[in-house]
Amino acid sequence: MLNTMSTGKAAKLLGVSVKTLQRWEREGRLIPAARTDSNRRLYTEAQIREFIGLRCAVSEPTRIVAYCRVSSAAQKPDLANQRRVLEEFVVAKGLANVEFIEEVGGGLNFKRKRFLEIMDAIGRREVRALILAHRDRLTRFGFEWFEHYANTHGCEVMVLNQERLSPEQEMVQDLMTIVHCFSSRLDGLRNYRKKLNEALKQDASHATDPQNRPLPDA
Repeated sequence: MLNTMSTGKAAKLLGVSVKTLQRWEREGRLIPAARTDSNRRLYTEAQIREFIGLRCAVSEPTRIVAYCRVSSAAQKPDLANQRRVLEEFVVAKGLANVEFIEEVGGGLNFKRKRFLEIMDAIGRREVRALILAHRDRLTRFGFEWFEHYANTHGCEVMVLNQERLSPEQEMVQDLMTIVHCFSSRLDGLRNYRKKLNEALKQDASHATDPQNRPLPDA
């Protein structure tokens, strides 16, 4: 194929790393025009020019969001501590125009207002980076899925993994919520089983005569 170039040259022309090109291929944003016999990616000049034009037409994510969360209003000091640590991290990294978003709500609640706003913004490819003190500040469970969602929409998730900023009390509360949820389901199953047994006994009584003898077959 004429006028083809390697991944390294294509990445240099686009001003990105080879890993970014590989990620764009996985996302379906820029698929190599061909591959060599040794399975190396090849791009055409026309393809790169077209992609540069598309990138100019479609703005890249620019927002950087630092998200802080606690489960209850009584933990406001923990919220302030989270923000302080994130501010120190932002300064150390030399990041500018960072939006600090604070929220009070349980880590098992996926209907948190600010949480949904951030997820919607990521889905619109507005957020370039999401910074967290600890992964469970975003969500108690399923973090890997949300991280995958962010990455596929051009957002890098940066986690400090500060264990001291993940209050043990919150984990206890979340575990209690899970236990309560499953207990309620078990109670519901018990009630369902009881009603089912009663219905089966009632059906069995209808199939016998007053002397409790089986009715003859039709």
